[in-house]
Amino acid sequence: MTAEPSSDSLSLPLDLADFRPGSVWLAGAGPGDPGLLTLLALQGLRQADVIVHDALVGERIMALATPSARLEFAGKRGGKPSAHQDDITNRLIELAREGHRVLRLKGGDPFVFGRGGEEAQALAERGIPFRIIPGITAGLAGPAYAGIPATHRTANQAVILATGHSCAGGPDWKALAATGAPLILYMAWKGLPSIAAALMEGGRSADTPVGVVTDATTERQRVLVTSLGACVADLEASGMEPPAIIVIGEVVRLRPVLNWLPKELPHG
Repeated sequence: MTAEPSSDSLSLPLDLADFRPGSVWLAGAGPGDPGLLTLLALQGLRQADVIVHDALVGERIMALATPSARLEFAGKRGGKPSAHQDDITNRLIELAREGHRVLRLKGGDPFVFGRGGEEAQALAERGIPFRIIPGITAGLAGPAYAGIPATHRTANQAVILATGHSCAGGPDWKALAATGAPLILYMAWKGLPSIAAALMEGGRSADTPVGVVTDATTERQRVLVTSLGACVADLEASGMEPPAIIVIGEVVRLRPVLNWLPKELPHG
C-alpha cells in the first residue's frame, strides 16, 4: 500500500529560521541548478527585502525571489568590470542599518573562495546580526554532474580544493603536486599554463587525467577530458569559456563509468 501525499507534505517550509529586519543572511546559491538550492536559501529569497547577488547566480534562481524584493547586482567576474569588495560590504551594512532584511546571495558556497568570510567579519565588527547559509560548492557539484567523484576509495584518500587566482602569491603548486591528491581548481582558467607546468615540475605525470567543467550543473554545461600535458592546448582548441572547474587526478578516469547526465537530459 502506498500512502497518498497530502498537500501539506508537498509544501516547502519557509519558516526554518527567523529572518529579522536589520540582519544579513550570507547565503550560497549553489552551482547553478535551482534544484541544488537549500531550503534556507529559498526562504531568504522569499522573505528578503533586498537581495544583493553575484554574477554567478543564475536567472532561474533569481526568479524564485519574492516580487517585492529589491534586487541589487554586485557581481565580480575576472577580466570584467566588477564592484569593489569594500563597496559591497559597506552596502550590506548600510542596508541592514536601514532596517532591511538583506540576503547576500553568492554562487556556490560563500565560505569557499567566495569572500563570505571577509563580509561576515566586517558585519561582525560593525555589530550587524548575520547568518551563514552554506551552499553546494561548484568544485564538488560540477565534477559530480560530469561523472567525476571528488573521492573514490580505490583512487584517493584526500582531495585538495585550490584557487588559481590569488592576490597573495597563490598556492605552492610543486608542493601540492607531491601530495598525489587530486586537485579541484577554481578560477584557474588564465593561470592554467603556469599551474600545469609547475605541477609537472613537481612530479605529476604529463599523462595525469584532467577534467574541465564549464557552466557546471546548468543546461550549458560542457566537459572536456584531457591530460596535464595537453590540457592547455586542448582547452584553447575547445571553444569553451569560463567559469570553469578543473579537476586534476586519477578520479577523472572514472567519468566513462559514472557519467550519469546525458546531453539530452534536461536539468537546471
